This record gives sequence, C-alpha cells and structure tokens, in this order.
Amino acid sequence: MNMYSLIGKNLKKNLKNYYLYIFALTFGVSLFFAFATLQYDPSMDATNGSIKGGAAIQVASFMLIAIIGIFLIYANAIFIKRRSKEIGLLQLIGMSKKRIVFLLSAENFLLYAVATVLGIGVGFAFSKLITSILFKAVGITAVAKLHFSMAAMERTLIVFSVIFLMILLINAAFIKKQSILSLFKVKSASEMNVKKQSVWEILMGILGLGLVSSGYFVSTKLFGGDFTSTVELMGAMMFILGSVIIGTYFFYKGSVSFVFNVIRKQRKGYLNVREVLSLSSIMFRMKTNSMLLTIITTVSALAIGLLSLTYISYYSTEASAKKQLPDDFTFLKEEGLNQFEKALGSNHIDYSENRIDVLQVAVDLEGIVSGKVDGIAMDLSKAQMSVISADDAGLKLGKDEAILTGYSDMLKNFMPMKEKGEIVLQNKETKQPLELIKTMDDHYITWKFTGGGFPVVIVNDTVFQTMKDHLDPELQGTSNINLGVNIKDDRQLEKANDLYVSLFGKEETLSDSRPIYIEYQKANMGISVFIVGFLGLTFLITSGCILYFKQMDESEEERPNYTVLRKLGYSRNDLLKGIRFKQLFNFGIPLAVGLLHSYFAVKSGWFWFGSELWTPLLIVMGLYTVLYSAFGVLSTLYSRRIIRESL
Repeated sequence: MNMYSLIGKNLKKNLKNYYLYIFALTFGVSLFFAFATLQYDPSMDATNGSIKGGAAIQVASFMLIAIIGIFLIYANAIFIKRRSKEIGLLQLIGMSKKRIVFLLSAENFLLYAVATVLGIGVGFAFSKLITSILFKAVGITAVAKLHFSMAAMERTLIVFSVIFLMILLINAAFIKKQSILSLFKVKSASEMNVKKQSVWEILMGILGLGLVSSGYFVSTKLFGGDFTSTVELMGAMMFILGSVIIGTYFFYKGSVSFVFNVIRKQRKGYLNVREVLSLSSIMFRMKTNSMLLTIITTVSALAIGLLSLTYISYYSTEASAKKQLPDDFTFLKEEGLNQFEKALGSNHIDYSENRIDVLQVAVDLEGIVSGKVDGIAMDLSKAQMSVISADDAGLKLGKDEAILTGYSDMLKNFMPMKEKGEIVLQNKETKQPLELIKTMDDHYITWKFTGGGFPVVIVNDTVFQTMKDHLDPELQGTSNINLGVNIKDDRQLEKANDLYVSLFGKEETLSDSRPIYIEYQKANMGISVFIVGFLGLTFLITSGCILYFKQMDESEEERPNYTVLRKLGYSRNDLLKGIRFKQLFNFGIPLAVGLLHSYFAVKSGWFWFGSELWTPLLIVMGLYTVLYSAFGVLSTLYSRRIIRESL
C-alpha cells in the first residue's frame, strides 16, 4: 500500500468523526468570506457616513478570525489525541515521524481544501442574504446585489492558509515530542481513577458557589447608589468579573463533584445504571474539563450579554425616541414651524400643533437629592432645570405643589431623587418653595431643553407666570418655547418627513424629526446587532462543536463499559437513559451557568441601553438555548451509535 492509498483509507475511515468538524470549518470560511465580501461590496456605499459600516465589519472580521482560529486549533488537538494510538502503530511498523507528519498534513490539506472551496461557495451564495439582513437591520432601502469579490477570496485564502500552517506546525511538534510508548498513553483514563474527593476540592466547591453568589449580589447593587465614585464603581466591576470567573472555575472543579457526591452518599453507593452512566462520569470528567468549561461558559455569557444589550438598544429605539422627542416634529423657532405647517397644508396633510412654554430656572434640589454625584460633593442649591406649566401638561396643581417628570433611568441610578420633599425655584429677586408631590415618567418637551435625561419641573400656572415675569436672562437658551407638530394619520408620517427633509435637511439644529432620529438610532444599533449576532452565532457553533467533540472522545473511551453493561443484560434503552441524563448535564450546566451570568450582567446595567428589558432578553436567551441544545441532541445520537456497536 502506497502513501496516497493510506491517506485515502484514513480519510474514509475517519470521515464519520470529521463531518461536524468539516461543517464547522465550512461555516467559518463561509461566514468570513461573506464578511470580507461586505467590505468590498459596492452596495455597502449606502452604509457609509453615520455608521461607518465597513470599519465596523472589518473589526468584526478580526474577531471572527480569532474565534475560528482558536476553535480549529483546539479541535485539531482533540483529533490528534484520538489518533495517538494510530500514530504509535505507524511508528511501530517502521514509518518515520517525517512521513507520519506528511500523512497527517496531506489529510488536513484535503479537509481544508474541500471545506474552503465549499465555504467560499456557500459564502458567495449567502452573501446577498447577509447584505440584505444588514440593510434591514440598519434601515437602508438599497437593494442588495450578488457580488463576487476576488479581494475577499484572496483574504479568505490567506487567513485560512495561515491557520492551516499553524496546525501543521503544532502537529509536527506533537509527533516529534512523543515517544512510541507515550503515544499509547496519551488517551489516558486517569480521570476515571479518582476514588475519593479531597477536602480541598470540597472547600473549592463551596468557595466557588460563594464567589459566584457574591458576584451576583454585587452586580445587583452596581448602579443602585451603593457605589458613588468612579473608583468604587470600577473596583466593583473588577470584583464581579474576577469573582464570577474564578467562582465558575471552582464550581466546575469542585462544586459539581461535591453535589453529586452528596447524592451518591445519600444512596449509600447503590446507583442504578442511569446514574452510573451519568453522575459518576460527570463527577470526574467535569473536573478535568473545568478550564475548558469555564472559558466556554464565560464567553457564552459575554456573547449572550452583549447581544442582549445591543438588541435592547435596537428594540427600544422607538420608545426611547418618544422620550427624547415627544412630538413627531419639534421646532424651537416660529419661522421653521410656519414654513413646515405651510408645506403640510399644501400637501393636504392633517396635523395638530402642541405649544409649550419652557423656562430655564435655578432650582434648589438639596431637599430631595443627597448632594453627591459620582462621589463628589456638588452644590445642588442652584441646579438649572426646565420648568413648564401644569396647564400645558394637562394637569392640575396647587400653588405650592410641583411634579418632576421625564427623569432618565440612567440618571436615576447616579443621582437618585426622593419621591417627595421640598424644592425651591429661584430667580434674582424671589424664591418659590414648592412641595414635590410625585415623580412621573411622562415626557412633554424635546431633549434639547433637558440635556437628554434631566427631569422637568411642572408647576401651577400662576407660579409659572410669576417665574416668567422674573427670568434670569443668563440661564435662558436660544429658545423658550417647544413647538410640536403631530401628524394625525400615521400613514402620512413618511410623506411629512420627506417634506421636512426637503425643507431643513437632516442636520437642522433648531428643529428635530422623530422619524429621522429613529432612523439614525436604528442605523447605529442595527449594525451592532448584526455584528454581535453573527459573532455570537459563530461562537455558539464553535463552542458547541468543541463540547460535541469532547463527548465523542468520551463515548469512544467508554465503549468497553457499554460492552460490559450490555453483556450483563442491560438493554440499549437502559443505557440511553443514562446517556441522555449525562448529556443534559454536560450541555445543560454550561448553558444554565452562562445564562445566569448573562442575566445578572444585563440586569445590572440594561437601563443604559434602552427602556425594554424582558422581551429582548428572553428572545436572545431562547434562541441561544435552542441552538445550543442541538449539539446535545447530536452528542446523544452519536453515543447511541456507540452503544449499538458495543455488542
């Protein structure tokens, strides 16, 4: 048998083990090629300007290279370990290490060549779909076209050639380092020889649970006013990050084994076949895989958290826009309002007008605010705030009463205000003490009067007129009136917005269009959702494949155990019950811990990104869980085949 025949036979024999590896490699190539194609696609000119689409996608491409490269190197390490005995046998029959390296290199080259060609083809076929998804996400109406880029293909070939060469060097170093005897011992079963859990491992397990719990607890206090300075805030963040990561490692190293040991002792060592195949295996293998599981769990939590936060921002765009701009169109000058209303009338667009006088007044807030912001003592006795009349807001207030409204969630966490207390309106001549009776979330005027999140004071009309007669000119801005226009028929809003753009453009400083604001925000957040989503999908598939490969490896090692159990009279269904329970833990524990990590991370600071939490968070977590679970199903199917072949 010559070398080339041996290469063909080895590929054919190992194809059943390599199919998911080839799929993941093909997926990685296709996704990278599609991303590279986006950078050179002429239709991407539509995304230039405000969102810098090409630059963002280029950064994502580098991150994509890192994810795929690490995965391929790790997967290769698993496969070369599985073939260690085969390599040892080849050396025993007289084949030199150089020829063995050539044999493995030729096999890998064929795999990479096939996967690269398939990946480029698939990436080209789906590049139009990916471009369409990007355009949809950022709200661009341009038509995506199928475009093959030679530059993108060249970059793809270079990147995956470099990864391929790195893998060849790693394989060569591994074979050169190992002796024939050591090759037969690489697939060691030492992880199954643990007889007793040490006291240190028990303490490590308890400490792991404590560290993770403390990290969760501090995260709930992160923006609740407990940390009032930047130094304290950064220290708390570092503590959360460190405690959760270290605690996760200790959890896998000791906590899982500790809990399962307690279960086993309660059963007094009498375990049924389902528990033998699941609990015992998980107890000892999870300790040896603790670093891998920690990395997968941490990065999974990071991927879920980032995708949740970006989707929260995207999902909350319209709700946030209504807070920043309560009216469809807002003007600060009568001239602009008159010009726009004339255009609306000429085009037979029905509208309503909303006029609200706005005063800039010094307000003493020391009665309702602690006086410290970011750990620094601040003088809040003359805070500048916008004041509007209760009549304009459609409310009824007494002369000595006031309401605060429109306080942003972000500012609430850094400068919390009491629900009730005394505030004092001030001008150069008089002071007007008022009793704060409640706070509200309603918004009445444009963000240009409030700085984008500071609350507005609503007062009785008599008090308002008094303050208006004694204004401090130094506090007033370019306008003291909020002129709002609302289109009565939503179907005419787009036409009205086109008229606005034709008259004022998109960068007018004395007026605002809520549709333009929404378009701008969706463009910025849409590309973030697009990039984070595809990077998260890539990591999901690669990490799922890694766990799948580990389960393949473990199933092969446990084949003799299945044979013994089958000879003892246990049926395939008996063994499969244990395997299903085992895979539920092998894939379920990292998934559950990752979801918990991401939940507490998102919950601690979601209000920075939008106004909606649960719907975006549950959608992201649900999709991630469904896709991740698919690899657990594949692992169970593979184990079922091993059980079927065991007797």
